[in-house]
Amino acid sequence: MITGALRQTGRLFALAAEVGRAVFRRPFQFREFVEQFWFLASVTILPAALVSIPFGAVIALQVGSLTQQLGAQSFTGGASVLAVVQQASPLIVALLISGAGGSAICADLGSRTIREELDAMEVMGVSPVQRLVVPRVLAAMGVAVLLNGLVSVVGILGGYFFNVYLQDGTPGAYLSSFSSLAQLPDLYVSELKALVFGFIAGIVAAYRGLNPRGGPKGVGDAVNQSVVITFLLLFFVNMVMTGVYLQIVPPKGG
Repeated sequence: MITGALRQTGRLFALAAEVGRAVFRRPFQFREFVEQFWFLASVTILPAALVSIPFGAVIALQVGSLTQQLGAQSFTGGASVLAVVQQASPLIVALLISGAGGSAICADLGSRTIREELDAMEVMGVSPVQRLVVPRVLAAMGVAVLLNGLVSVVGILGGYFFNVYLQDGTPGAYLSSFSSLAQLPDLYVSELKALVFGFIAGIVAAYRGLNPRGGPKGVGDAVNQSVVITFLLLFFVNMVMTGVYLQIVPPKGG
């Protein structure tokens, strides 16, 4: 069992390395990239906006309640923004990209695999990785970065509304605490997380789609496995990236 898991992990990293090399090969499948980008954006924009509102609200309400107990209500805005931008926004984007977009990528590639379309492409001298996988992975990364900005804005606005109108916070204190706690590298690391999470979601979905087992039922199992594996990897990578960021970038005023 351990040997099999290590073998699968090695193949996953090998696919990631092959995708990294194939990105710079020509011809680049621009049309496929645009189609996949549009598809991923269309299935994730509305859910991301709707999910980010309660996320921002819950964070604002929880942080606001805590700061009230500590007598530091003026820092509610900055603390809420840090939580939304650094943690909630990239994770929301990653879960939607892997759950909605990644499952579709895995199902599409898996169905092509069991119909032996990919074998036919290889016989004709066409690389399935360059032709199909690279555009989908790049589209997942691009959509994740852009979607992260949308989720951050909507989440912050939701937190602002709930803090000001439900917890009797003042708009001035909420906005002024931005500059006291938040800094520009917080946004940079958020976008970097979204980029990495999009890459992971695309690679895992493509790997499971290229390696289904047992015909059509195996494709369905591969879709479920891709989502679960992506979720586990995302939380682990998020922990590592957050720890590294907090060690490299000192807190504001520290």
